[in-house]
Amino acid sequence: MTPPDTAPTLFDQISFDAAGLVPVIAQQYDTGEILMVAWMNRDAVGETLATGRVCYWSRSRQALWRKGETSGQTQRLVELRLDCDGDALLALVDQTGVACHTGRRSCFFRAARDGDWHVIADVVTPPDALYGDR
Repeated sequence: MTPPDTAPTLFDQISFDAAGLVPVIAQQYDTGEILMVAWMNRDAVGETLATGRVCYWSRSRQALWRKGETSGQTQRLVELRLDCDGDALLALVDQTGVACHTGRRSCFFRAARDGDWHVIADVVTPPDALYGDR
């Protein structure tokens, strides 16, 4: 058994990529619905665990992105899991409203059928109602 003062930290067991990021899948905790895929850095993981509100790293903005800070469509963390290789996270969340910036519940709203992508989920909340005029 490793003594507590030399035990690997939770962060040391996550295999962040060369950019310091790890992919995270957000899944609705009670239904199993896959909501979205995003990225976390060390700070986002730490904030998520400390606050219980899911925080991601925005690659486009190069900044922490607190889910719902603009739209109000927040994710409350139920449990954070690490995969067997340590290179992907699963965030079991309780999603308020929609998860996708298109206004759909899930970002996975297109299915490959008959050689093309078909929309299989309607817009629940129009993006302009979530974000206003950007």
